[in-house]
Amino acid sequence: MSSEKFESLEEDLSGIIDSAKITVNRKIQNYSGEERKSAVRQVERKLEDAYLIMQEMESEAKVAPVNYRTQMLSKIRNFKVDIESISRSLKRDTSGAGNTDSHGFDREDRMEASQRGKLMQGHQSLQRTSDSIARSHQIAAETDQIGVEIISELGEQRETLVRTRERLTETDSNLSRSRKILKGMARKVMTNKMILIVIILVELAILAGVVYWKFFS
Repeated sequence: MSSEKFESLEEDLSGIIDSAKITVNRKIQNYSGEERKSAVRQVERKLEDAYLIMQEMESEAKVAPVNYRTQMLSKIRNFKVDIESISRSLKRDTSGAGNTDSHGFDREDRMEASQRGKLMQGHQSLQRTSDSIARSHQIAAETDQIGVEIISELGEQRETLVRTRERLTETDSNLSRSRKILKGMARKVMTNKMILIVIILVELAILAGVVYWKFFS
């Protein structure tokens, strides 16, 4: 994982959950009186600690890189399922104990259990809100990543267009030089034609002079 703190919190939370499961599943049902009430209070405190640790883990997950964040959030959701399962089991045990006087739960104890239940419900509500915020952060990070990729792609396309424009400019320059060369060659051809015509006319004049001198003089 990307966060040593997250790994440490994960280890602490696993220990708390395992201890709470053992107390709920093996001990509370066999206890009675003050011993039972003490065990219930211990589990409630452990659940409160578990919620607090889970909130810290969420804070770590929110700032983690995207490729780690998904795995972190998956672990947090699994812990949440375990905690809610323990909470439901504890409520069943305490509600069952509250219906009989033999277990020794007086009015004050029931009020304290109710307050703790409300506190845990508040933690659960906060947990759901945190989950929603974490998902929003994840979506925002993924959107940001997509935006970066699009900008990078547009930059590459811009470089391609710039190179294409440079090649077109170079081609246009080459065509201009070619046109100048062709015009120069055309002028030379015309000049050569004119010289050739003059030579032919001079030769014809000389020939005419020779004929006149030979036959008419």
